Amino acid sequence: MTQAFEGQWNRVCARLRAEFGDAAFNSWLKPLSLHAIAEGRVQLGAPTQFMRNWVVSHYGERIRSLWQTENTEVRDVEIVVHTVRRERILRQSADQRPPVEAAAAAEVMATPAVHETVRVLPSEDLGSALDPRFRFDNFVIGKSNELAHAAARRVAESSAVTFNPLFLYGGVGLGKTHLMHAIAWDVRERDPSRKVLYLSAEKFMYQFIRALRDRDAMTFKQVFRSVDVLLIDDVQFFSRKDSTQEEFFHTFNELYQLNRQIVLSSDAAPSEIPHLEERLTSRFQWGLVANVSKPSYETRLAILHAKSKLRAIDVPEDVISYIATKIDTNARELEGAITTIQAHAHLSGRPIDLALAREALGEPAAEPRSNRVTLDNIIDHVTAYYGIKLSDLQSRRRHKSVTEPRQVCMWLARQRTRFSLEEIGGYFGGRDHTTVMHSIKTVEQRMGEDRNFAAQVEQIDTQIENVLQGG
Repeated sequence: MTQAFEGQWNRVCARLRAEFGDAAFNSWLKPLSLHAIAEGRVQLGAPTQFMRNWVVSHYGERIRSLWQTENTEVRDVEIVVHTVRRERILRQSADQRPPVEAAAAAEVMATPAVHETVRVLPSEDLGSALDPRFRFDNFVIGKSNELAHAAARRVAESSAVTFNPLFLYGGVGLGKTHLMHAIAWDVRERDPSRKVLYLSAEKFMYQFIRALRDRDAMTFKQVFRSVDVLLIDDVQFFSRKDSTQEEFFHTFNELYQLNRQIVLSSDAAPSEIPHLEERLTSRFQWGLVANVSKPSYETRLAILHAKSKLRAIDVPEDVISYIATKIDTNARELEGAITTIQAHAHLSGRPIDLALAREALGEPAAEPRSNRVTLDNIIDHVTAYYGIKLSDLQSRRRHKSVTEPRQVCMWLARQRTRFSLEEIGGYFGGRDHTTVMHSIKTVEQRMGEDRNFAAQVEQIDTQIENVLQGG
């Protein structure tokens, strides 16, 4: 190795130290050594596979760029693992290791040491990739998730730790992962120097096992305990994983003591995760525990509008209302319904309407008379008769000019269609079945007492029937 190349490497190191700071440089870049330069390729050596993976993921492109600045003939930088005997490292702090890890360390020390340079093929990042679709600006906020969203925003926007950890819990498809990805994106964009690591609990366990297998537990600890923001998804996966729980307990403690932000998610509250150590359960409750529940009718409408806009398709309001009424579980199923309806429309060459939506989502074919009348028919005639808009019927307004036609719509829907009380209420602003029952009783009572009102309702009903017979 010529002194010129050594000088180039020293200048690259100086630039790396200046850009990333002493702490990051000393932890990840200083241990690298210059092995060779030949045919436009620089070869650097890392002491462990885990460290090699981290350097490639977080600094590899910058190292290559700086080398090319120093030497225009450099086309590529290859980082390999230089494996050496590590009995001393493995013996360090042996008394503090969990039994599983101590046993693994003893097994490693009994294995003959290797002195060689090994070419390591590129491997996946230590964390999981972030989904570019999951940002704060496209997260639909409702009563079911507003606390979780506000807390996630606070974590992302504040450089100081407000509550630690932030624990998000709720059922599948309700937006927990969306919020975690949004936090990671936001933190990275606000301050690229902060180390943000997002991954699932399953992947954390996999990385831990791989570190033990590769005799690299010390580097594993260094990686996970040096991040600024650690986000672990689906921590219920730690259930019954005793050695992984032990390792995560120490990781949690280290980050907490260093005032580093921890964000966790689960399908259950901390106290409801089975077979989770009490000390972990307690720590998960130290910060803010925020529930993400099923979206309300209004939130489901907003989600459907957002998904339709994202797909650039025009979905009629009655179809949006129908889907929001039929599916009350989570955003994933709502998006799946939009996808299914869009596919049916494309394959059949038909426009998206209520009939197609019902067919696409597996409802039985309409029966001859009662199901020929649709809510569209009823709403069109009622709004025309009273001179109001559909948005008025679905609003929270309680003025007589709106409540009367809304109640008439509900009564006609109950008489003329086979929709349930819950479905009818859903079409009119997400009102519950008791509101629909009250409206129906109000109309019936008033029709019995007020002949003029009864004549008006009968006139609207006759108009609907005439149009259908004429069609």
